[in-house]
Amino acid sequence: MTTTEHTATTTTPRDGMRRTAFLAGALYLVTFLASIPALALKGPATDDPDFVLGAGSDTGVLLGGVLDLVNALACIGTAVVLFPVVKRWGEAAALGFVTTRVLEAATIFLGVIGLLAVVTLRQDVAGATGAEATSLAVAARSLVAVHQWTFLFGPGLMAALNALLLGSLVYRSGLVPRGIPLMGLVGAPLLLASCIATVFGLWSQVSAVALVLTLPVALWELSLGLWLVVQGFGRSA
Repeated sequence: MTTTEHTATTTTPRDGMRRTAFLAGALYLVTFLASIPALALKGPATDDPDFVLGAGSDTGVLLGGVLDLVNALACIGTAVVLFPVVKRWGEAAALGFVTTRVLEAATIFLGVIGLLAVVTLRQDVAGATGAEATSLAVAARSLVAVHQWTFLFGPGLMAALNALLLGSLVYRSGLVPRGIPLMGLVGAPLLLASCIATVFGLWSQVSAVALVLTLPVALWELSLGLWLVVQGFGRSA
């Protein structure tokens, strides 16, 4: 009986940390699985200036919005799951990570609302012509512009701050191999610079330069998610 109780006592915390690592990693992977197809599905509404005046199914755009919402909720989930673990290496930075992750999710939600408003306009005033069609197109383009700015400040700016805060905590803690958070620490300033350059019109959000500067942070989050799912936390946990 004593041996059994001792074994249960010593293995339960380890099992709990393994589950925590798996859940955090899985949520990071969900953000990728949701956000990448969402970009393609939202394309008709974001790329076609006359989408609101057209006909046809809105299902793809609606599904893209739903996937964005899933992405936002998974963002919050990663912060909630990791906070109790990483706060031991800096509670202020860990709380900052939670805050920026929630802000990222809130910004994504705002963008989805704008996109769904375009779909609503399209459904309510189908067949509009003349001055009504012109005003409708202007309203839709304004909502799409809001969506595009939220995409820059949510998955862009806030993701860079996330990488700085969580990357520094994970790097100090040794929870995962230091090469993984190092990608985030190197990539965060690059992504910040890209966001600032986009604001001032030096290049667009979907340019080749922006893609290259975003890649290190994307690789950091993907690598972190895969490592936590497959390997879990290191001994320091």
